[in-house]
Amino acid sequence: MAEGLCAEALLVEDEHGSHVVGPVDLRVPDGGVLAVMGASGSGKTSAVLAALDALPPGLVRRTGQVRWQGETVPAGRAARRWRRGSAGVLGQDPASDLHPLRPVCALVAEALPVGSRRAKAEAVHAVLTSLGLDADTLWRRRPHELSGGQAQRVALARAVVADPEVLVLDEPTSGLDPATVELVLGVLEQRRGRRGRVTVVITHDRGFAERVADHRLDIGVTDPVRGAGVTTADPRHPRGATLLSLRGVRLLAPGGRELVREVNLSVGEGEAVAVLGPSGCGKSTLLRSVAGLHPPAVGTLSLGGRILPARHTDRARESLRAIQLVAQDPAATLNPSQRVATTLARPAMVLRGLTRGQAAAEVPGLLRRVGLPADIQRALPSRLSGGQRQRVAVARALAAGPRVLLADEVSSALDAESACTILELLDTLRTEEGLAVIAVTHDRHVADRMDRVLTLDPERRILAA
Repeated sequence: MAEGLCAEALLVEDEHGSHVVGPVDLRVPDGGVLAVMGASGSGKTSAVLAALDALPPGLVRRTGQVRWQGETVPAGRAARRWRRGSAGVLGQDPASDLHPLRPVCALVAEALPVGSRRAKAEAVHAVLTSLGLDADTLWRRRPHELSGGQAQRVALARAVVADPEVLVLDEPTSGLDPATVELVLGVLEQRRGRRGRVTVVITHDRGFAERVADHRLDIGVTDPVRGAGVTTADPRHPRGATLLSLRGVRLLAPGGRELVREVNLSVGEGEAVAVLGPSGCGKSTLLRSVAGLHPPAVGTLSLGGRILPARHTDRARESLRAIQLVAQDPAATLNPSQRVATTLARPAMVLRGLTRGQAAAEVPGLLRRVGLPADIQRALPSRLSGGQRQRVAVARALAAGPRVLLADEVSSALDAESACTILELLDTLRTEEGLAVIAVTHDRHVADRMDRVLTLDPERRILAA
């Protein structure tokens, strides 16, 4: 096979000269699929972006030579010109890459070369359909009207619609249901073995990598003894007194479309409930409703036997503290201008009344609990990997001292060892502090650790065991 993409001795540092990743050799033969693997924060994404000369501000490729089909690609303007004409990229936070004011049809079409409007529309319709999306229904919707899984597939459609020579997918299956993962596999299979095409998949999912990749590059990997969701003890806890209750809750999507017809749910102290269902069925909206961010059309919510106002702006500070949400897209919920230390101290100050000094003193312990080093507290979100941002989001929620944790795909961006750390932490908090957990997930390993597993039925639009 021809050389394809070859990057040698890639070394990435930050602007202060601190090592980030490398030296790394990255080679993908013509027609090949390479899986780049490694623990959260190991530098997987930075290594691949260095090969494309597309590192974010603050990171620099100190060494390394890149060749495409045997021809050297010089760094700088030449690399940017090559990347724009040859590469399609699905970022780690796809929802944040979608312009909030542009409809789906325009978001995908903008990746196509010059052509007639009709030809572009047909290409967009075809790629959306191939990824299991109802193109006609979503055609004019904007990103805020999409579920997390739908937004991820729209971003993927934009990356692949022009059939790029180099396709880079960063955690393409995080937060997707198994049926949708199969559709992603189908997209990659169509590229395998084709001349002039290479694919790089950045993933922590070893099962996915084994199915899709011809070649594998491990960056700083130490295989964990236990995988995510594996535990030596029975994860089920005796249920305590009812803490959270939803009665007759009906949820509508923006525009009035019915997502969930009826939810009746009680969660006890120390209990964990998993909510499963296909992408777009309303799982995340359910959590946002409990958090007061998406008031239900009808129905009541109560906490500790007391009616809970539907809107978070109407809730007392103690109620805001009691219910904390870890959203599906941490990058969109972390203030880009705040360092991790400020992000973690703020909930303790605002919701628990701690002084600045008291809140700051808790930060290293919070980071340690979620498996992050204390020195990360000085970093801005843009300097963190997707898995690190996800763990910071968990730590921020725990900083408030909640009674109910709403976890939306809490392990989707984590390697097996990091996911196990988070899940075991939640088990400990459930046992020792009576924390109740509602976890939206597509991961059966996560669901198996819960006390109950419920499914949002998209046909009947109800939550059922």
